[in-house]
Amino acid sequence: MDSKEVFSKIAAAAKSAGESATNVADALSPACAPFAARWDAEADRRMQLRTPEHLKELIAAQREYSSARVTERQASAQRKIARKDSNNPFSSVRRAARTADKAARAHRSAAKTDVTAAKKNYPNTLKSVAIKAHAAHVIPAGVSSWLLSTADHWVIWPGSVSAGLIALNAGALFLGRRTVTLPVDDALSAEEQRLVQRLDPSYWVQHADERGLSGTVTTPVEVTPAGLVSHVRLDGRWTPKTFRAKADEVRAMLGARTDLRMEIKPGTHGDRATITLRTRSAADGIELTGWTPGAPWGVDTVTGEPVMVPLGRRMLIAGTSGSGKSWSTRAILAEASETEDHRLVVIDPKRVEALNWKHRARTAVYADDVLDLTDDLVDEMHERLEVIPRGQDVIQISANRPRITVFVDEGAEVISMSRTKGEKGEDGDKGPDYSRIMENLRTLARMARAAEIILIWATQKPTMDKNGGIDPQISAQITYRAALALSTSGESRVVFGEDATERGWHAHDLPMPGVAMLRSGPKVAPNPINTRAFSPADVIALPDRPIWRRSVVAAEAPAERPALRLVKDTGDFLIAPPTEAAPAAVVPAARTEAEAAVLDAVRAAGGPVRQKEVVDASGLAKGTVSKTVGKLVTAGHLVKAEDGTLTISAEEVSA
Repeated sequence: MDSKEVFSKIAAAAKSAGESATNVADALSPACAPFAARWDAEADRRMQLRTPEHLKELIAAQREYSSARVTERQASAQRKIARKDSNNPFSSVRRAARTADKAARAHRSAAKTDVTAAKKNYPNTLKSVAIKAHAAHVIPAGVSSWLLSTADHWVIWPGSVSAGLIALNAGALFLGRRTVTLPVDDALSAEEQRLVQRLDPSYWVQHADERGLSGTVTTPVEVTPAGLVSHVRLDGRWTPKTFRAKADEVRAMLGARTDLRMEIKPGTHGDRATITLRTRSAADGIELTGWTPGAPWGVDTVTGEPVMVPLGRRMLIAGTSGSGKSWSTRAILAEASETEDHRLVVIDPKRVEALNWKHRARTAVYADDVLDLTDDLVDEMHERLEVIPRGQDVIQISANRPRITVFVDEGAEVISMSRTKGEKGEDGDKGPDYSRIMENLRTLARMARAAEIILIWATQKPTMDKNGGIDPQISAQITYRAALALSTSGESRVVFGEDATERGWHAHDLPMPGVAMLRSGPKVAPNPINTRAFSPADVIALPDRPIWRRSVVAAEAPAERPALRLVKDTGDFLIAPPTEAAPAAVVPAARTEAEAAVLDAVRAAGGPVRQKEVVDASGLAKGTVSKTVGKLVTAGHLVKAEDGTLTISAEEVSA
């Protein structure tokens, strides 16, 4: 082996040993950082107090104390002399000596107190205190060792122990003051690298006192798909709640951007907290534009898991203007109108969203249309509730009884619409009762889930005041609550509940557009969700789907009875079912008073008429008119257009 190989091996071994030593030092530095920080803080405090003014005060106090001690000794000597000269304790000489002695002692005690205060104001350096402490250890330990041990022992171990303590002290200071050089991950951005350095314990402890965070110690950062996470140890009087209240100081300590989302939550124990910096998203790189059947509604930015469209759930969707509420909800509406056992209904006083869905949903924009639609939905609900079999909670959806998703956009406008008064007719009759709109919607929210009529309420103003966008009775029935960016923390509490703030449901801190939170239960984490972006052009390009209209479902024809088969020993004999007599000529059944009144009201209109006008003209109850119209349409006496208007059929006119 030549000399080059020997030197290379020695260099490699030295490099490996150096790296190992560096790794050990890096591992020990966070543990020693609090000790070094306290040491340096105390040393700085002492040095700042060692001013010339305090030194003068200390010298003056020491001089006064020395003078007081001399005076006290002289007074004590005079008292002893007076006691020897006179045996009478009440003599004037002895009383005067005694008084002088007491005064001298009091003066010495006061002077000593002043010296103690002056020493506190002008303390010794921490280094000199440590030297005195080690000296105080060596001398008594040496004496006791000499008395209790052999000569060989007492010379060695006291000094060696002190030397070891000195070395331990110096080593802890060296490691605690040492700045740990963290490996630079190429996957980290420049901002993340800077935040990782500042969350390192060695940096945090050295600067925590400057920000009023003394007593807190971080742990090295964990890099997750959703950002940076650091666990914080809370010492002294710190609690997770008080640490969270220092969020502004923590942000300043880290030098983080004001728009960077930072979460401070309780940790695994009572003296732990967690700082999470959302510098990245687990949904990055996932395409969320457009829509295909079965596509997820969004992606959880923390876990990266897909969030599916929550169909069949009463839902509240809130979001301020520009938050992306319309784009985010279209995937839900598309899924709710895709299959043959699903139908969509859109109520939109603003009209913009309703226009996009006319080829896939029944839409209502004006107050009269909304009133007719909600009347039909309530009648449909009651009809479905009557046919739910015993032992079942909900009706089974099918092509004949599809699930109906009722999407109410601009909830504040719908509430305002229900407060308007209908215009009176020319004959003086009162106008339509639009307050029935909200009565119908409240009924649907309370009772229609079993009938598979599902209400989704969307609004820009999620408050329950006079001008708010959420009805209290409807809100109480909603189980799924979603919010994009909101204006205030108060709106977040209205949407998610009174415990929203302390549990982290801060929708008012969400970025815009297209980022939401979905609370579907008490244990769901408040993770932001990147929602699917679905443009109006994408909606219009969707294929047409059947549009729901209320009609009476025809009773199913009885199945044909099979031939009766008798089994005997000799063979099978088929016995044909008995033949039924030819049906007699169908005689038109006599019309009921309700049917006659409805037909007369439609004829009197002289043209297409709405069902609510038939209710007003006939004087019948709304439910009675709805059922009667369904029967007359099925029988072919009335024709119901796609816009819901009624006319007399050609057969009825000819008859």
